[in-house]
Amino acid sequence: MITPVNAALSRRRFLSISAATVAAGPALATTQPSAKWQGRAMGAPAQMQITGMDQTQAAPTFARIEAELERLEQIFSLFHPQSQLARLNSTGQLAAPAPELLDVLSLSASLNAASEGAFDPTVQPVWQALALGQPADATSTGWRHLRFDSTEVRMLRPDMALTLNGIAQGFITDRIADLLRAEGLRDVLLDMGEVAALGQRPDGDDWQVGVIAPGGDLRHRLTLSDRALATSAAAGTRVGAGSETGVGQSHILDPRTGHGADLSRIASVSAPRAALADGLSTALCLVPSADAARLVGQFPAARIEYLT
Repeated sequence: MITPVNAALSRRRFLSISAATVAAGPALATTQPSAKWQGRAMGAPAQMQITGMDQTQAAPTFARIEAELERLEQIFSLFHPQSQLARLNSTGQLAAPAPELLDVLSLSASLNAASEGAFDPTVQPVWQALALGQPADATSTGWRHLRFDSTEVRMLRPDMALTLNGIAQGFITDRIADLLRAEGLRDVLLDMGEVAALGQRPDGDDWQVGVIAPGGDLRHRLTLSDRALATSAAAGTRVGAGSETGVGQSHILDPRTGHGADLSRIASVSAPRAALADGLSTALCLVPSADAARLVGQFPAARIEYLT
């Protein structure tokens, strides 16, 4: 279910960056000023484009964005040893969890139930085993063994660990989009791991984005306005034996079996919020195609944009 936590630039992240930049290229000719930001979010490159402001005018906004990203990484990151998620994984419990962490856990619970266990952040030990070249063991997974409320998050079994990489990128995208709206910005193409399109392009049309396969070919093109898009590709990154040479199995792991998703699967979902689109695109890589519409249909605002 997860993107490797030690990859400087995961292929899953690269897909969303390509979708935001390649498909929105020459058509943006305009006399309006625009500003671009490039930085890092959750350990990988991220970027955004704002129209109606030049680079100098946008500098204070970009500074606030960077500060918010750092704050959110102190909650969700698997890189920072003192983040809330890292401390939870280290000790099996976390007192006074941040409201943002509770929001993501609550949405994860809904996705876990809707997908009949396919979406399950407790899959982290499976990925860790594969990354170390050890046999995958799904016995330490299971969302039902996690308890959380405003006072504490607790794992009920030993050797459990969480990764929120299948949903936290989307949540962070939403938070940055909310920050931009609060500052009065209405026309923004944002990429913080998932794509969020606010308002319209400088020419007044909706933003154009695309679904790009790991090989680089454009599979599907669509327009977005005040909507988010998330794409998951099972073949984007490999883990386990042979992964160094591009063999291995998919990094999107089924927590019920410990096996990777079908390498041919690409799932792209749009929704009003990037966190929902992110979680659903991940889950769709792990459920039969015949069940895809039923799964996404439980979230009426979401829509399957592309599925192989």
